[in-house]
Amino acid sequence: MASSSSTHLVLTCAHVPLAPLARLPPSPHVARITLASINRGARAGSPLFVSSAACRPVGARRHRGEAQICRDSSLQGPPGADSPAQEQEDKKKSEAVATAAARIASGGGGGGKLSDWTTSALIFGIWAGLMYYVFQLAPNQTPYRDTYFLQKLLNLKGDDGFRMNDVLVALWYIMGIWPLVYSMLLLPTGRSSKSNIPVWPFLVLSCIGGAYALIPYFVLWKPPPPAIDEDEIEQWPLKFLESKLTAGVVFALGIGLIIYAGKAGGEDWTEFIRYFRESKFIHATCLDFTLLSAFSPFWVYNDMTARRWKNGSWLLPLALIPFVGPSLYLLLRPSLSSLLASASPSDEIQK
Repeated sequence: MASSSSTHLVLTCAHVPLAPLARLPPSPHVARITLASINRGARAGSPLFVSSAACRPVGARRHRGEAQICRDSSLQGPPGADSPAQEQEDKKKSEAVATAAARIASGGGGGGKLSDWTTSALIFGIWAGLMYYVFQLAPNQTPYRDTYFLQKLLNLKGDDGFRMNDVLVALWYIMGIWPLVYSMLLLPTGRSSKSNIPVWPFLVLSCIGGAYALIPYFVLWKPPPPAIDEDEIEQWPLKFLESKLTAGVVFALGIGLIIYAGKAGGEDWTEFIRYFRESKFIHATCLDFTLLSAFSPFWVYNDMTARRWKNGSWLLPLALIPFVGPSLYLLLRPSLSSLLASASPSDEIQK
């Protein structure tokens, strides 16, 4: 056998019964045995969830007649310090996490291109142009009638015998559901971890301003979303927004309102088109509906990518259908709690 200086044998960490061995005379020629562990690679990607469970080493007591199997003691440092092999392994994991995070920030996590300043500047320019159009160029021939329509839709006027246009009524109520749809798409996967801009103020303002209040957040948004744990999922508002009951009610209401508008007679549609050409209120509401429908497929893709739901890619073309596509996706997408339950605590990120 080959000679080795200061050779020794240290066996730890697993109990193996040994038969009594005869004592051998000391010899400088002892073989060094090194046991190496093989780490199985886990799936790549940056995790959206952080589990509260942690892997803890299980201590074992030594008994007479048993040997403990472990790494070679030549790889270990002084007591209380990590071994060089462990430090190297931790360094590789840290580099893998950084690489995955950088890949997501550059677009691999679903829509990272919006963080580019040129795209943000373009979206801001579109928003500024729309605001100028709505306040300065949109038709405003019937301001008194607009006020009357708004009071009727808000039920601030009693039954005075005037029948509201069915298409306008359907549009009004479906615009009231859009903020809930965007809240379910933006929380939590649409939050920004690289800026201090929260999303919830924009979602609250969208209940009044619609897309005109949401687009400024699209300009400021910088992915990836921050990690969440199971405790946050069980709290308000995620518990409500992740509920399949909420998604089912949103989808049913949207389908019902679309059918209600579709069954309106030709006279109602002709009247609605005339309102669109004359009324600033109805003109701006129609543009708002168009903007919300145009941006929703991107946020569907962003949410789908963050949840790693590859089997749902067939829903992306359907997301182009105004309101119906995004609400159907919300009904069929996997919940955060199911994704967290299926995740293993030993899952790691690799390059």
